[in-house]
Amino acid sequence: MKKWLAIFMSVFMVFTLAACSGSTSGESSSDSGTKSEGGKDEEVTLRIAWWGSEPRHDYTLKVIEMFEKENPGIKIQAEYASWDDYWKKLAPQASAQQLPDIIQMDLSYFSQYAENGQLADLSPYVGNQIDTTNFTDNYINGGKLDDKLYGFNLGVNVVGFHYDEELLKKAGVDSLAEDWTWDDYKELAAKAKDAGIFVDTTMKADVFFNYYLRTQGKSLFGKDGASLGYDDDQMFVDFFTMTSDIVKDGAAPTPDYLAQLKGLEDDPVVKQEAIGIWQWSNQFVGLQQVANRPLKIQNMPGPNTSDGLYLKPSMFWSVAENSEHKEAAAKFIDFFVNNEEANKLILGDRGIPGSSVVKEALKPVLSPEQVQVFDSVEWAEQNSSAFDGPDPVGAGEIIEMLDSLSEQMNYGQLKVEDAAKQFRQQAESILAQNK
Repeated sequence: MKKWLAIFMSVFMVFTLAACSGSTSGESSSDSGTKSEGGKDEEVTLRIAWWGSEPRHDYTLKVIEMFEKENPGIKIQAEYASWDDYWKKLAPQASAQQLPDIIQMDLSYFSQYAENGQLADLSPYVGNQIDTTNFTDNYINGGKLDDKLYGFNLGVNVVGFHYDEELLKKAGVDSLAEDWTWDDYKELAAKAKDAGIFVDTTMKADVFFNYYLRTQGKSLFGKDGASLGYDDDQMFVDFFTMTSDIVKDGAAPTPDYLAQLKGLEDDPVVKQEAIGIWQWSNQFVGLQQVANRPLKIQNMPGPNTSDGLYLKPSMFWSVAENSEHKEAAAKFIDFFVNNEEANKLILGDRGIPGSSVVKEALKPVLSPEQVQVFDSVEWAEQNSSAFDGPDPVGAGEIIEMLDSLSEQMNYGQLKVEDAAKQFRQQAESILAQNK
């Protein structure tokens, strides 16, 4: 952990120097707002920052206008940027204790900012400024670390099998049962091969191996962030034997084949060469639009699907610890996640909303494809388990290594048993630095 803190502070220093050479986009909230005096409420100014594309900027600005109209005592200064520029601006602000009052936070940075004491615990505002009546605990707990709520979940995604029903029938299968199993999947792969098509485009190693582990009460990373979350390498062997055998049998494309794909337009599912693809729910609408024909969503195979599935937070609204107006910031978060008219502008862009009332209000204005995604996530809400929490420091390096090992297994260049040993040795060496 000490090594990680040293690296993180070095990054802060680099960005601090960079920031000194250019203009800054915001001022501290204490400079721009005024406090209540003598019991009289006076105007408060909040700074809010997010990353995204032009459509997100446009609708977020409209939501801010709606909030200000309902809350005339609160003004909001917007600071928005692309993904890369966003984090470059945020780092020196964090170092100077001048973070915006409300910060859009990603899972990949969530632990770092929280552990550095830069995010406020939102727990005191839940049930007060933030109404969670229509949210499940599972949804809210996605923003927790060590029982403190450092981010309010803005939307969730779930993994599933997104497929072409016509190609499924071409393989001789009329439909997929809700309680289908890994054995059913392997049987489908064999039938797809016989029909001259692929069953899928293989699985992202870390995402789906983690799902498989969760169905057996384990996880990819341990709760302490300093070790793997499973002890028996037979689980690794069982999962990757299944996936690599399907590739070696010709029921799924080889790494060589996949490397030649230039974009979604070339995906075997789009080109009607594969029945389906394993991916997150937020990717379904884009796939369907490019394929330009009806596609469907199927839940993950079992057994123990509900143990394996979880609602993955897409992003959070966090409040800076340095904010002098945390209650007002919490009030904005409440408006963003609970106001039905505001969410008719947002339309699930930041993930499927958590409020059951908001979701029902949105259904009449959604496209049929978006309705499928909402229904899929709604099903998962009743058939999933708690999120494991943000990945530990070093996870990026470990995931990259697992992807490489998976590719070697799919090529037939590495035995699954040897890959299991290599993965454990190298991953635990990386994670040990978090002790």
